[in-house]
Amino acid sequence: MRVHFIAIGGAVMHNLAIALHKKGYLVSGSDDEIFEPSKSKLNKHGILPEYIGWNADIVDKSIDAVILGMHAHNDNPELIKAKELGLEIYSFPEYLYQQTKNKKRVVIGGSHGKTTITSMVMHVLLDNNLDFDYMVGAQLEGFDTMVRLTDASIAIFEGDEYLSSTLDLRPKFHLYKPHIAVISGIAWDHINVFPTFENYVEQFKIFIDLIEKNGSLIYYENDDELMNIINNSRADIRKLAYTTHDYVLKNGITYLRTKTGVYALNIFGEHNIQNIGAAKHVCCELGISDTNFYKSISSFAGASKRLQLLAKNDNTNVFLDFAHSPSKLKATTTAVKQQFADRELVACMELHTYSSLKEDFLPQYANTMKAADMAYIYFNPDTIRHKRLKEINPEQVVHAFGGKNVEVFTNSEILTQKLLQTNWENKNLLLMSSGNFSGINFNEFAKKIVDIKC
Repeated sequence: MRVHFIAIGGAVMHNLAIALHKKGYLVSGSDDEIFEPSKSKLNKHGILPEYIGWNADIVDKSIDAVILGMHAHNDNPELIKAKELGLEIYSFPEYLYQQTKNKKRVVIGGSHGKTTITSMVMHVLLDNNLDFDYMVGAQLEGFDTMVRLTDASIAIFEGDEYLSSTLDLRPKFHLYKPHIAVISGIAWDHINVFPTFENYVEQFKIFIDLIEKNGSLIYYENDDELMNIINNSRADIRKLAYTTHDYVLKNGITYLRTKTGVYALNIFGEHNIQNIGAAKHVCCELGISDTNFYKSISSFAGASKRLQLLAKNDNTNVFLDFAHSPSKLKATTTAVKQQFADRELVACMELHTYSSLKEDFLPQYANTMKAADMAYIYFNPDTIRHKRLKEINPEQVVHAFGGKNVEVFTNSEILTQKLLQTNWENKNLLLMSSGNFSGINFNEFAKKIVDIKC
């Protein structure tokens, strides 16, 4: 099989390319920009494009399948050539389904927590020597890539609700047709493609309708909007509710309380404890006993950029989180403050996504950083212009977030200098963004923070 990737440099795209290369496929690809770590990983496997840019001449009838990334547009010359030749063109979720249509598929969806739940399930299955394929949106300890495709009989997918490609405007999680599905909750996101909350909710109704006959649906029972959907969903689906697992916090460590004993965790935060409830149901459906689940989950260290501890000393911890939507922002800020109640919390958030920078969406952030002692919010006016959105100003952001702890920055250097000049004695720093605050190297910056002498 020869497979060609248009926009091979994407996070999932380059991992899928590597997975197919390992499977013995002939893989080629192109992109108009490839950043690290995609560049080094593709080069390691000998499938890095020879040059940057698009070239219709490399697309010919010897290609069995073209996989189209969301980064590529309708006027892409390679896409146009592939259409002219009548080649099979897939989005990456569509191709993942083709590769796993004879396997038992587990799809974890929801507005928040899906990466972590997927990661927890993968960690437990690996720890219990179960063989499985997967696709997850973060790099995990113990896994070389974010995509694996083999002869395993089980496939675990993170189910993102964003669109599949420029040719396929279905949400990605509509393409996987799960036997076991998870919905962690519903909180409006991706306003650029789902302009109303009702439209966004409808995508989860469709997702449930696409579960295989007599499949299982695992859901968070304290989400009112989700419960409205569940109560009106198909009768043939087995429905399994979960809530926050019983736990106790002692001396900065979270312990799960179970019928078989007490288990210390490496992670913290009530939202993570909710995620454990979902992961436990999935693992049980796949044959993992309660005892083996708890033994395995106790060693789970978290996913990259999901409350990731970047650096620490006796006075300060520096955390990084992917949080950008209102629900994620509130859950993450609250989790760090509750875990370290005796320390002040400086929380920094970057407005970076289309939704977060849209004037009409800003009110959704009201009180989401209330738990922080200081809430620093950054946005880059150039990003707003690049996304062709109406300009916003710092006063609007302060008003939207509310509270007397909010300060807004539009210059990344001024923000970083303020942080580097802060006395970090008995304080924690939480950095939250789907970007990088216009160029911050998070690991280097965290080291600078903890090296500051109080």
